[in-house]
Amino acid sequence: MPPCSDGISVSVPRVIEMNMAIFPPPQRGMPDAQPIWSIVRCSIDPHITAANMLLLNRNEDMISIAAMIPFLTQHRQPLKTRAFARYRVPWPGPNSGFGLSHLAEVHEFGSNPGALRMFKYVPERANSALVVVLHGSSQTAASYDLGAGWSTLADRYGFVLLLPQQQIANNPNNGFNWFLLGDIERGRGEALSICQMIETMIAAHRIDRRRVFITGLSAGGAMACVMLAAYPELFAAGAVIAGLPYGTATNVNEALESMVHVRARSAREWGDLVRAASPHRGPWPRISVWHGSADPVVRPENADEIAKQWIDLHGLDHEPTGEELVDGYPRRVWRNRMGDDAIESYTIPGMAHGAPLATGNGEQHCGAPGAFLLDVGISSSYHIAKFWGLTKPRKLDWIFAGRGRNPPDSAESAATSGVVRNAVLTAARAKWPRAKSGRSSASAALIRLVRWLRG
Repeated sequence: MPPCSDGISVSVPRVIEMNMAIFPPPQRGMPDAQPIWSIVRCSIDPHITAANMLLLNRNEDMISIAAMIPFLTQHRQPLKTRAFARYRVPWPGPNSGFGLSHLAEVHEFGSNPGALRMFKYVPERANSALVVVLHGSSQTAASYDLGAGWSTLADRYGFVLLLPQQQIANNPNNGFNWFLLGDIERGRGEALSICQMIETMIAAHRIDRRRVFITGLSAGGAMACVMLAAYPELFAAGAVIAGLPYGTATNVNEALESMVHVRARSAREWGDLVRAASPHRGPWPRISVWHGSADPVVRPENADEIAKQWIDLHGLDHEPTGEELVDGYPRRVWRNRMGDDAIESYTIPGMAHGAPLATGNGEQHCGAPGAFLLDVGISSSYHIAKFWGLTKPRKLDWIFAGRGRNPPDSAESAATSGVVRNAVLTAARAKWPRAKSGRSSASAALIRLVRWLRG
């Protein structure tokens, strides 16, 4: 059994034995079970007396469900989150076997010069939007997805997820190399690998290129800035949590300096770094920036530097257009000439390094607390998705859901879709009948709109 130095401390008045339906002991053919069993046992064992330990060892296979109920009710989610994050074991889906994940790995997606792994999640009723989610250091795609709640939101709102994952061979902390020139320049390293993953997802799932988004935490947040700078034409918007601006570091020493002391530049200098990263000259992606005011790992002033970088790119005034409280926390927003929110920035007072969560059963709640996943009463994932416009159904999506992306599953579904389409067109023609000289401009415009919405 591996040592368990960070076990969760619990008070258990009597012998605690594992609920086999939730944490089964190791069995043949289940190699991934050993780490999970070990970490949970390590969390419990310090609170079992020697006499009870003898009883536990003699009755290893006995199930005491009644004794486990209070413990599981209080500690199940933190144990699961910590166990899977610690041992990098794929997270099991609700209907899958032990050790399996609801994320699917994709092995073929291009030359992969950054040697990354690719995971995806496609909800049952997927639409044409794609969200790229980048985990932080010491995390995996599955553990960060579980903690931040992105697959929960994907099920709720229908967007597709792409979750790149770092490998220990590339970075001993398992974080993306946001500070190495060979991995952050357009057409090279990890940045190119992520670009290849995005192109693979667009082709495989008929993603609307105007609805591709990216977000990340810590090293993943800094890498999200890299992707927004190196491939801005790919993204409609992005979000950075506890990250750093693009170009702040090109080696390890500069990275440490940026994290601890902040490398301040003028807005113009920050913007020039992004403009030099690609031939793109606009329009630029919108961006959402999140940071805790008590972050000891990445200084919160980095959030201001990110905002300055994108204020310059969007050509906005330095002062925010508006300020408000959202779920009790301050939000600043910069709007463009069209009145759209181009940049938003959240500062979470007293929060350390991590992603803000709001757990519960409400619409604005998702995720599970864990390492660098902090329940502070506001869900960054939900509000980022809202900022991107993913939480509201698109007009006429209820009519044309799935059309233009996936072929009908049967002749019956194709016929049904055709009936709906013809009904809409008939209603349009009845509202704006053709003139003698041909179709009226209003009718033609509506029909073109309907065809465009169909994809």
